[in-house]
Amino acid sequence: MENTISRILIEVVVKNTLKDIEDSPERSIRRLVDMALNFSKGRFRNDFFKAAQRMLEDENSPYYDLIKDTVTHVDHERILHFGMNVGFNSCTEGANLIRKNEAALNFNIPWSVLWHVDQQRILEEPEQYSRVFSQGEKLGIYTWLLMMDGLLTELLPLIREHKDSAFVLICEPESISEDFLESAAQVDNIMIVVRYDEEKTEAFDLLREKKFLYGAYQVYGDQDLEDILKGDLFYSAEQVHAVLTGLLPEPECSEETREKTAAYVEKARGEQLFQTVPWEAWYDSCRVDAIISGDACFAGFDADGYLHTSPEPEASLNIFQNDLAQILKRAFPKKNII
Repeated sequence: MENTISRILIEVVVKNTLKDIEDSPERSIRRLVDMALNFSKGRFRNDFFKAAQRMLEDENSPYYDLIKDTVTHVDHERILHFGMNVGFNSCTEGANLIRKNEAALNFNIPWSVLWHVDQQRILEEPEQYSRVFSQGEKLGIYTWLLMMDGLLTELLPLIREHKDSAFVLICEPESISEDFLESAAQVDNIMIVVRYDEEKTEAFDLLREKKFLYGAYQVYGDQDLEDILKGDLFYSAEQVHAVLTGLLPEPECSEETREKTAAYVEKARGEQLFQTVPWEAWYDSCRVDAIISGDACFAGFDADGYLHTSPEPEASLNIFQNDLAQILKRAFPKKNII
């Protein structure tokens, strides 16, 4: 997929735009969105790029400052490779493949997968993870959200091997070290998302110094709703220059809190309240999936490999024991409409 004519042509335009953004962010970004509108078809054109076009009509938008800051302080190859893997491979070509496979196989396929990586297994059986990535790519899944107790250097060869996919590495601030970032220096298809802790912002400083693409996240529960609705996390994330700021609900978080959080995140994004992109993990992932295929579904796997579509794991569906397609067929069958 990396060398298709369409991708090569788009990459040329994006590379030139990245050079121009530092001098003229407003004009260059609008030109890039206009190009995306001309290239894209179907639901993403109507739902996403037109919305982006409307948002960027405001020349005082903090997103202009966010994009200019990102282009200035993040290595351009990292922006290009990760961005193309998400925007082109995942949300364009991958989305087309998902729709074709859903029609042929009669089950829903998520556009992304959230997976808690087991430290011991990745050391002893890395091929298990590579097998699943390959299975997902054949179905059209090119975005992988990997939660880790520590950033593992052993994971990097697998990420390099799957160069067409985009990998979001979700970790603790203690995981960010000079050694790991040195090992990851030549891996361009990653974004590192670090749990925000106001007393441990050194990780963000190091990522910025090394020109990595990065974001921040926080796990939330019912007790955090008031602070979320005040925007405290997003204001803090602006200070560490996080491109994206994610909110992940605790398993016991109530549906009411999750709905209010998702509504606030959507409002904050639409009204461009912060110089970071707010994201609610479950609702926004489902929103993208609905744009791609109509029937939204969300797939997450715990460290033992069990599927989670709700707080409780699906005991009979294990990614280390079954093919990904088999699991999705059992978990997300298409509803027959008579």
